[in-house]
Amino acid sequence: MKYIIGKIKSAKMNQTVVVVTDRSRPHPKYGKRITKTSKFMAHNELEAKVGDTVKIMETAPVSRLKRWKVVEVIK
Repeated sequence: MKYIIGKIKSAKMNQTVVVVTDRSRPHPKYGKRITKTSKFMAHNELEAKVGDTVKIMETAPVSRLKRWKVVEVIK
């Protein structure tokens, strides 16, 4: 199973949060560090709030856009 650690950006939906992750790597040609941001919609049964750092796990589809589930609140 895949696990991702990210920060909750939005929690306005019912039992759904938007988790944001950043990853940094050098540009293939120029070498400058580039930050890519990914957003994941996750099922939230743990009542995590905006600003919390959470661990999410890949699951079977819960709805049209949700394929992740909040497993643990880290901070």
